[in-house]
Amino acid sequence: MTAPAPGLVVAAPSSGSGKTTVTTGLMAALTADGAAVAPFKVGPDYIDPGYHAVATGRPGRNLDPVLVGEHRIGPLYAHGAAGGDLAVIEGAMGLFDGRVDDADPAAAVVPQGSAAHVARLLGLPVVLVVDVRGYSQTLAAVVRGLATHDPGTRIAGVVLNRVGSPRHTAILTAACESAGVPVLGAVPRAEGLEVPSRHLGLVTATEHDGAARAAVAEMGQIVGGHVDLDALRALAARPAPVEPWDPAVEVERARTTVGRGAAYGLDDDNDVDDRVTVAMAGGPAFTFAYTEHAELLEAAGARVVVVDPLVDARLPARTAALVIPGGFPEEHVVPLAANRSLAAEVADRVSEGMPVHGECAGLLYLGASLAGREGPEHPMAGALPLTGRFGPRLTLGYRDAVALTDSVLYRVGERVAGHEFHRTAVSAGANAVDSAWAWRDASGARVDEGYVTGAVHASYLHVHPAGYPQAVVRLVDAARDWDRSRTARGDSGGAGDAG
Repeated sequence: MTAPAPGLVVAAPSSGSGKTTVTTGLMAALTADGAAVAPFKVGPDYIDPGYHAVATGRPGRNLDPVLVGEHRIGPLYAHGAAGGDLAVIEGAMGLFDGRVDDADPAAAVVPQGSAAHVARLLGLPVVLVVDVRGYSQTLAAVVRGLATHDPGTRIAGVVLNRVGSPRHTAILTAACESAGVPVLGAVPRAEGLEVPSRHLGLVTATEHDGAARAAVAEMGQIVGGHVDLDALRALAARPAPVEPWDPAVEVERARTTVGRGAAYGLDDDNDVDDRVTVAMAGGPAFTFAYTEHAELLEAAGARVVVVDPLVDARLPARTAALVIPGGFPEEHVVPLAANRSLAAEVADRVSEGMPVHGECAGLLYLGASLAGREGPEHPMAGALPLTGRFGPRLTLGYRDAVALTDSVLYRVGERVAGHEFHRTAVSAGANAVDSAWAWRDASGARVDEGYVTGAVHASYLHVHPAGYPQAVVRLVDAARDWDRSRTARGDSGGAGDAG
């Protein structure tokens, strides 16, 4: 067991407090100050970790007890914080906002999956970011209420965000100190500092590119100039020693579930030539992928190669499986539709039985057509008899799902905790395929969702691979089977080769 790097959780009373701006700014300022900062995000969100990665130069990672289980939070933290001087964890929504129990929404003092829940699991202090516009002495009651709501959640400091003047800062500082919580800094109002947003939250860092880097640098300068970084470091606590999460160990354990021994994966010498190529869609349209996904694929024996469906005309050479994660295809529908060569190759490989995992945006790309936020339908890969369209409302929330159909990822009856997050909807054609999942909605009604056909598993449901490594092992094993059968047929060129 190892003692992980010290860390702290940055949370807020509610969404819209400027938590992402302040957290990203703290990460950037600490990194500029010479610290190796390990960035994390509470919950299933994919967007904030992209900005965290820009700020720190390290992969952004998620800590979500709902998706991976409480027992994995410590090991995942230790894995992601390895080699770091300090871990900074951004909370989700408000400090005590987490999974809602529809039977009794107020039942849990510390809801599952909340920032407070993760702070308690790791034994870390909380730094509270408060948007203080419109606040005066009443801030004392707000801070005191949050600090005493749960004795196991320790609020160690406050960052006042969007203060209006030195006098405003002095009044609010006195209010917090009267509640027994010190103020670590006061960040002034700064027009234009916020990251652009859209229907699913912030615009991703990959899409924003150079502008994202400039924005993060400005966040670091402003936050670093108005927050006491030394006091912040002094508050950080070190979690209890734990065995770090190890993708190789997870894969070895998963093989006992899958029923195929370790001999089916890589040879003992971990020969790179023995790896099977798994293409993972990336680029601006497909950014919703957890860092641990590629790590597990590689541990299972895959060579992970990124393909950008916006610009790449072919799949990588000898591709034996394709993973298409979530993202914003509705924002890039025209260039996706224009890349007919890649779309046609994906459809051909699906018809030949190549394993494909499409998640949310991947589901939309595999369909016959997609209508973006404005304008007509545009052709997609056409691998599934589905049409997608931008919808009027957001679908959002955790789901307790059960697999309805055997697939390259799951077996009938397997249960997962997943998350939906989309404003599109799909309609199945006359030749509809089998459903992937079933769950109960808030009213108790059954919902069938997703599609399984041949070696394709496509669904709106986001599942964290660290919670279900057996699904990753099955995909890589299926890819190896397909690659070997292709070689036996004499089709040695494979996907991505001209010959």
